[in-house]
Amino acid sequence: MPGENLTRDEARARAKLLSVEAYEVALDLRSAVGEHTGSGPRTFRSTTTIRFRCAEPGAATFADLVAPSVTSVRLNGRELDPAAVFDGSRIALDGLAAENELVVDARCAYSRTGEGLHRFVDPEDGEVYLYTQYEPADARRVFANFEQPDLKAPFTFSVTAPEGWTVLGNGTAGRVEPSGAGDASATTHFTPTRPISTYITAVVAGPYHYESDLYRRTLPDGSELEIPLGALCRKGLAKHFDAADIFTVTKQGLDFFHDHFDYPYPFGKYDQAFVPEYNIGAMENPGCVTFREEFVFRGKVTQASYEHRANVILHEMAHMWFGDLVTMEWWDDLWLKESFADFMGAFALVGATRFTDGWITFANRRKAWAYRADQLPSTHPVTADIGDLEDAKLNFDGITYAKGASVLKQLVAYVGQDAFLEGARRYFKRHAYGNTRLSDLLSVLAETSGRDMATWSRAWLETAGVNVLTPQATYDAEGHITELAVVQEAADSAGSDGAAPPRGTLRPHRVAVGLYRKDAPSGERAGALVRYARAEVDVDGPRTVVTELTGAARPDLILVNDEDLTYCKVRFDVDSLDTLREHLGELTDPLARALSWSALWNLTRDALLPARDYLELVRRFAGAESDIGVLQMVQAWALSALHYYSAPDAREEAGARLAEAALRELRLAEPGSGHQLAWARFFAQVAAADSEVRLLRGLLDGTARIDGLDVDQELRWTFLAALAASGQADEALIAAELARDDTASGKRHQVRCLAARPSAAVKAEAWEAVVESDRLSNALVEATISGFDQPGQRELLAPYAPRYFEMIERIWQERSIEIGMAIVRGLFPAALGDADTLEAADAWLSGHPDAAPALRRLVLEARDDLARALRGQECDARAAR
Repeated sequence: MPGENLTRDEARARAKLLSVEAYEVALDLRSAVGEHTGSGPRTFRSTTTIRFRCAEPGAATFADLVAPSVTSVRLNGRELDPAAVFDGSRIALDGLAAENELVVDARCAYSRTGEGLHRFVDPEDGEVYLYTQYEPADARRVFANFEQPDLKAPFTFSVTAPEGWTVLGNGTAGRVEPSGAGDASATTHFTPTRPISTYITAVVAGPYHYESDLYRRTLPDGSELEIPLGALCRKGLAKHFDAADIFTVTKQGLDFFHDHFDYPYPFGKYDQAFVPEYNIGAMENPGCVTFREEFVFRGKVTQASYEHRANVILHEMAHMWFGDLVTMEWWDDLWLKESFADFMGAFALVGATRFTDGWITFANRRKAWAYRADQLPSTHPVTADIGDLEDAKLNFDGITYAKGASVLKQLVAYVGQDAFLEGARRYFKRHAYGNTRLSDLLSVLAETSGRDMATWSRAWLETAGVNVLTPQATYDAEGHITELAVVQEAADSAGSDGAAPPRGTLRPHRVAVGLYRKDAPSGERAGALVRYARAEVDVDGPRTVVTELTGAARPDLILVNDEDLTYCKVRFDVDSLDTLREHLGELTDPLARALSWSALWNLTRDALLPARDYLELVRRFAGAESDIGVLQMVQAWALSALHYYSAPDAREEAGARLAEAALRELRLAEPGSGHQLAWARFFAQVAAADSEVRLLRGLLDGTARIDGLDVDQELRWTFLAALAASGQADEALIAAELARDDTASGKRHQVRCLAARPSAAVKAEAWEAVVESDRLSNALVEATISGFDQPGQRELLAPYAPRYFEMIERIWQERSIEIGMAIVRGLFPAALGDADTLEAADAWLSGHPDAAPALRRLVLEARDDLARALRGQECDARAAR
């Protein structure tokens, strides 16, 4: 990573100096196949021509390129000495003219880390697959460029590859012709793109399985819009590829955004590539969106998985307008694309597809990510202060995505949906193919809404931290409300965030307050807990009285932020919490239940509710949860409560009771249902008793059966991973399973299972493979770390805590940022969950004040999670006394 950083100041200076007119990029990818005979990395030829203007003739600047070697550099016809001008990450350019042409011929390296041009060899058939991934700044690993979002330009690519390969890019393939090299290769020439940023250019090449469709729409002016659609995956996944459903969601999304944005899709065709060993969920490359191939489901999954995939498809599609058509000037305003895409993904999901409960998932899953991030010491405003590319890489976080989207949901409530969408329409038309800052969006929203957007922005976008809203009610002798108020605190002043720095901002909130009681009105099932009164109110300041609910009958439950209009943590009064302890499963409204589950988990994380109490709620009421996405989130929280927040001496008993409940719900679930599958997976994660382990072994080898449960290949790996971690699956059994599933996916599962075994030798081998060697690809690094880090193997993991703090600075210096992040996050000794580890983290932080800020942030975040878990353990221990 040294020398590869780029600061905001450098980018701003270069943007003032240069304007880019066009790129021509020629990539020769024939070297991707065949034996690699060189001693260094496998490379490909990259030839780039950049035409650009300079506002100050005679000035100097630099182009970006990360490559093993440069063959030639020519500036305005003048040959430059590569050894003199190229330092491994930058090409120095001086004596610029008003109009310039730079030609760079380089040997760039294929990637095994998912950064740049990633090369993957399918173990199933030996085929080679390539794809690019750049954000925020890895296009320079593939071609020479000016790597910053505000130097947009049209791109014209040509790609030489083995004949018969599918070769895709942002533009349409204009012509394909034999390369003339006599080696069964061909060159694909792409049409020029519209002006786009470097980080969203894309190339996908290989023997991919490709399916096509066509989207048609009549535009308001009467013209016909046709968008060719493509969907592709590896040949080995073709039998699992449900392209028809992907095209359905794609067409629904295109209809929805055309209806609401009044700006036709601007990038011609629309390909969606599901690619192997992908580091992130997806990337919004215009005309050539890339997704992780795990969205091609190899086995049975719940509807929550299909909903998640649809949401990601729509999220990336929203980027075609928010991010690709109009792009932030620098990474400070990353929210201008990610927050909007996150919000629009859920908005379109509910408005255009079969997943009409998408806001429940948003409230339960996405906001949980935001609440955690916003309480870390590294929290930041939605509009962040991004000084360099390393900062930018870490800011693809829960605040930029989920908090930003939550804030936009609040904004829609604040200005109204019509004004919000009209503002978006003006924003696109005013800034098409350009770059913007926060002020550009606020100005159009102020125009369309008439609201004071500057004040709103200061409260919601320019401050950090989450507010806590708690109801306070008094009653008369007849049991009617005499006063109901909503008390607002900053999270820290609510006593929940320990050593985190204070963030005392109180914000204006548009919230709904719902009153619920057990005496259900006619038509509800007996014993149901239902809402009988509701009021919307503007909460502003430390205490707001809800006058609209004065005189209402006494409720059993007061739910602040009913319907999830704002971004906040919710607390309960004593009576409401008692009601949930006894009747959570009787809440009939699924969104109200989801909000209650989320609030209860936040109480557990804040050490205000003992982990044992949360687990008891899971045991009693999770089986009644109808929304599969909520159920799976509750199960994930239950695992965290068990392994990290429970008092150490209570974990064995708590785990046994949780496994007993999981098995009960597995047997009670409707045969063949998603709920049955969710409980089967959860049971595998908590099974510990001999009888439970025998059941898992029986389900795996076919000697046991649960009516309706299809133990397909993916579920087999889930069961085998649990057996491996408990010492019940040896290397031979894991090898036999790989023989059944000798695929790329099977290999990842095998690596994970091998590293999960409870053996000192196994842990040493896994540690060496990840830390002391770079032979593993990004996907196998991830799988090895996942297997290595088992909460039930604390004694085996303890020796690695001091080694972790000894090696992380070296890893950060030697590895790519993606792999560095995976190792630093994944191997932090959180599973030990003890004060010694916290002390070691504090010692490293105090002893390394000059370490890379991004590295310090990762350690600080992990340290904070550990401190929070220790407070939770203390709370749980007190409850047992």
